[in-house]
Amino acid sequence: MTALRRYPVLIALCLAALFMVVPFLIVTVNAVKSPAEYSQNGPLSLPHGLYLDGLKDFWQRVDYSQKLVNSTLISGSVALLATALSVLSAYAIGIGRIRGRTWVLAFFVLANLLPQEALVYPLYYLSKEAGLYDTRLSVIIVFTVIQSAFGTYLLSAVLGQFPREIIEAARIDGANKWQILVRIVVPVSRPTLGVLLVFFFIWTWNEFLLPLVMLISNDNQTVSVALGVLQGQRLMDATMTNAAALLGVLPAIVFFLVFQRTLTRGIAVGAVK
Repeated sequence: MTALRRYPVLIALCLAALFMVVPFLIVTVNAVKSPAEYSQNGPLSLPHGLYLDGLKDFWQRVDYSQKLVNSTLISGSVALLATALSVLSAYAIGIGRIRGRTWVLAFFVLANLLPQEALVYPLYYLSKEAGLYDTRLSVIIVFTVIQSAFGTYLLSAVLGQFPREIIEAARIDGANKWQILVRIVVPVSRPTLGVLLVFFFIWTWNEFLLPLVMLISNDNQTVSVALGVLQGQRLMDATMTNAAALLGVLPAIVFFLVFQRTLTRGIAVGAVK
């Protein structure tokens, strides 16, 4: 009881981490367990050996290497483009102080609250009219706009508190708006931009509905969409399903671990500010 009173936040974080890690461990164990062993001992038993046929069968069945390239290309492009667009928009709103700033921010908040189900038909119709339907470019454009709405709202609040003295000193030294953005604002905001980059990549990687509607060709589909081919009417291969889940989430985990220091640094800087 003393520990609960003294370290409530730490205990809550440990419990949250436990609830996140345990399902991943269960999926990993079941991905390397044979179907016969799964049916006999259940999903919570430890495997007696490594059964890799589920991973191999899923890889070959959905052409996972092509899906991995598609997801990486789409998620990486969206992360870079959405971050760049967020910087430009937030610079105009937060530092440029454009007219109607409050209404513009309210519009971005509304865009974040709008469910994707409401966007399916308009985006489908527009992509058909523009000749971009069933192309990776269409998904990149859509998610760049969606993610940049959140990025603009967040960065506008950050840049709105940017020290005006630094901006005025740069203007006195002869720097124009682009030089102030590139040489002052972006370097100072780099930790926050790193956080957005990581979030945008992972969020886009996990998207399912819009890629399912916009990408119907097998060569253009993403990893999350490829998981849908495993669903049958009367039969489900539990080993292959867990193998698919493992292969689907593993690249996002690797990306998160690689950029973990960037994410931690950005959050720490935001907390200090």
